[in-house]
Amino acid sequence: MSTTTLTSALEKITAASPFEVQAIHQRFIQQLQEGGNATGLPVGTKAKDFVLSDSLGNQVNLADELAKGPVVLTFYRGGWCPYCNRQLRAYQEILPDIQALGAQLIAVSPQLPDYTLSDQEKAEMSFKVLSDPKGIVAAKYNLLYEVPDYLRGMYLSHNIDLQEYNGTDHWLLPVTGTFMIDEYSVIRSAYVNPDFTRRMEPEDILWELRKL
Repeated sequence: MSTTTLTSALEKITAASPFEVQAIHQRFIQQLQEGGNATGLPVGTKAKDFVLSDSLGNQVNLADELAKGPVVLTFYRGGWCPYCNRQLRAYQEILPDIQALGAQLIAVSPQLPDYTLSDQEKAEMSFKVLSDPKGIVAAKYNLLYEVPDYLRGMYLSHNIDLQEYNGTDHWLLPVTGTFMIDEYSVIRSAYVNPDFTRRMEPEDILWELRKL
């Protein structure tokens, strides 16, 4: 996949959204950018270890995975988010290249295991997709934020209930971000963007992995 393909695909999703939805999203993105709180862990720091469940209920420990080699760790909002779905498909396409470089891909969202992937997606995704329903790991990586009331109302009007998807009383989401973590648990590269309509390009992931 070329770098322009994912970008253009995400831009098409935005263009297809109703104007009022785009306006609310832009208001929220600007609020996140100006807040400057959920900026992610900086490059050069130690990655935070965690144990989370995958879509089948298996426990996955980051330290155990890093013992096998570098990890591309990406945080996404959920399966209800079309930008996230497109991102994961793009990353699935480069998974053989990631693995050829001795690394693996792990994706984390706040959704409960039952909601992280559909049966079709489980068959299509051959990397680990983990559930962080209380946002504890996202908070460790300095990505967690609370969804404001005006955005919550818009999501509910589109039948997106994060309390149901995430199994919590709070409306919490991560800023989308992707980290390259070497086998010594050091974050060597990070892409964290409060604009959830933008994601790290697949070719950039491979470029950063080649530098490890």
